[in-house]
Amino acid sequence: MTSEPTSLARERAALVSGGEHALVGPLKGYHHETYVFPLPAADPTAPGRSRWKCREPRRNLLWFDRRCFASEEELVRALAGHVTRIPEVIDVGEIGLQKFIEGRTLGSRHTFGDVVPEPLIAQIVELFEELAAVDPEKLSVPRRCVAEDRPADRDTKGFLERLICFTEEQVHRANAGRFGELFRALGVDDDCLGRLRRNVSGMTPRPFGLLHGDLHRENFIVDPLGRLWTIDWELAMVGDPLYDLATHLYLMRYRPEQERDMARRWCEAVEQVRPGSSDGWEDDLPVILDYKRAQSVFTDVIRAALTLDTRPGLSWWPLIHAGRKVHGVLTRARTALDLADVPSQWQVMEALRGWARRDAGADRESREGEERADRPQDPSGDMA
Repeated sequence: MTSEPTSLARERAALVSGGEHALVGPLKGYHHETYVFPLPAADPTAPGRSRWKCREPRRNLLWFDRRCFASEEELVRALAGHVTRIPEVIDVGEIGLQKFIEGRTLGSRHTFGDVVPEPLIAQIVELFEELAAVDPEKLSVPRRCVAEDRPADRDTKGFLERLICFTEEQVHRANAGRFGELFRALGVDDDCLGRLRRNVSGMTPRPFGLLHGDLHRENFIVDPLGRLWTIDWELAMVGDPLYDLATHLYLMRYRPEQERDMARRWCEAVEQVRPGSSDGWEDDLPVILDYKRAQSVFTDVIRAALTLDTRPGLSWWPLIHAGRKVHGVLTRARTALDLADVPSQWQVMEALRGWARRDAGADRESREGEERADRPQDPSGDMA
């Protein structure tokens, strides 16, 4: 029996840590396969010795967000001294490592519906202020996108249009062959994002800045001293600062009174360091939130579908959980996507189950076709 090949992330982590015995992981995470370990030179008896992360992008990963920077490690390295409480980055040979922040995620301490304590809210506001103070033109970090594809400074309409187009072309249409029938069964037609894009108009210009792009509860780590650290910068970009607030509010799901307070404090913080950053926010925030609700439909439907296994005898709980989640995102995006109706949770589950069965059948036929193609043939062309 052959063993599974070792992944590149595990190979590199074992190399710099001195062996697989020291590794913890892979850690939970969508974008990367991550291992944590102490460096072998560290004194094993020293209290509080540092641990480090080695991570590599997962293979065959579906990306749901437009990315800006070529290297997360290079960006985090460049932000040292500009943004406090972000991971330190070091090189061990040719391998870049991020310091592992010891603590608990904000989400594990305060889940949806909880009031986030004031000391942590104050640190999030401080982070927004520091981000607004960063001049992206002075960041010497390679970018993925070519200059011609970057909206001009203050072109907030162009910035949002590019995000909508990415979701429409690189997420929806690019995966239509596998997931298109599922989306149609859920009431999501092929032109829903086109309608959303056409409705983007009259946005107020704002000076562009550095955005984290994914500020939610699992990307904040609270250490034993109560300090809030910000991790996972792979979706960082340069653009409309209001997009960062909208993403944060959508993903954090604050209580209404705390959401209003965060919006007010965000405005005060960014205006102190980059005047004009909050111009027109009251009119434009709902527009960007509509995009976030729409984007989540495509992200969460595909992710939920990929978790399913409908073989006989397996638990129904993954299907129930997926159905509940997809029903929730469809309900929140009903207006944004101009959905005629939202199917019930049971109807969502039926659509997901039907998709999983079709997908499993298509995968089985593909494997059988590959096996037939690999069999030797006799001269007459029949299978041997």
